[in-house]
Amino acid sequence: MKYILVYSYLIFFFYSFGGYFLEVLACYFGTKKLVNRGFLCGPVIPIYGIGALFILYTLMRYYDDPVVVFVFGVIITSSLEYFVSFLLEKLFHNKWWDYSNRKYNINGRVCLGNSFAFGILALVIVYFLTPLLLEFFKLFSFKFWVTFSIITGVLFIMDLVYSIIIAYNLRNRIIIVEQLKNEKIALIPVILEKKLKQSIAHFKAFPTRLLKAFPYVERQYHNYFELMRKEREKLKEKKGKKKI
Repeated sequence: MKYILVYSYLIFFFYSFGGYFLEVLACYFGTKKLVNRGFLCGPVIPIYGIGALFILYTLMRYYDDPVVVFVFGVIITSSLEYFVSFLLEKLFHNKWWDYSNRKYNINGRVCLGNSFAFGILALVIVYFLTPLLLEFFKLFSFKFWVTFSIITGVLFIMDLVYSIIIAYNLRNRIIIVEQLKNEKIALIPVILEKKLKQSIAHFKAFPTRLLKAFPYVERQYHNYFELMRKEREKLKEKKGKKKI
């Protein structure tokens, strides 16, 4: 049992790690900018690791039928992406990505192009990457991998807790912005600025990294977030002058 747990975690970790760099490269080819992608601060995107585990534990029995692996790979990964999108929206009060402008999408959460790519990735995982990964695991002792799992697992949990705090920080800002957008005072710049200043006074940090990682969120509330940034800078300046 312990072997299954440790090696399952290792597969989760390495595919989460690989998925991060896949996302960074995809983003770079599209924008020519290197962006720290993903929900977490560290170089891992857990949805890739979870997806890989689902694919391996579900589809290895169909190893001799690549068509089945591809089709169910599309279904599994698309379902996972849809569920994660729905969950993040419910928890943090906003869509983190939106494919509404792409053909053959479902509620903007998944689209045919991505699903097809994930089906190809399922084939790569089953027939190419996982065999290489299992050979790589043999290079080191089981004790080494247990130690590695404990260290990276602790770091992962710390990162997850910190990232959730930052995401809730962003969630609270979005709620404030949406409330202001529904009020007539949002049309009056001076009053709007005063309201925003009062609302963000207790916030400790601005979730800049998350907004860069998920530009769809930033685009939705850009003008309001810019006002928030300016107010944060003013607050920092005032605190700096008081210390002097």
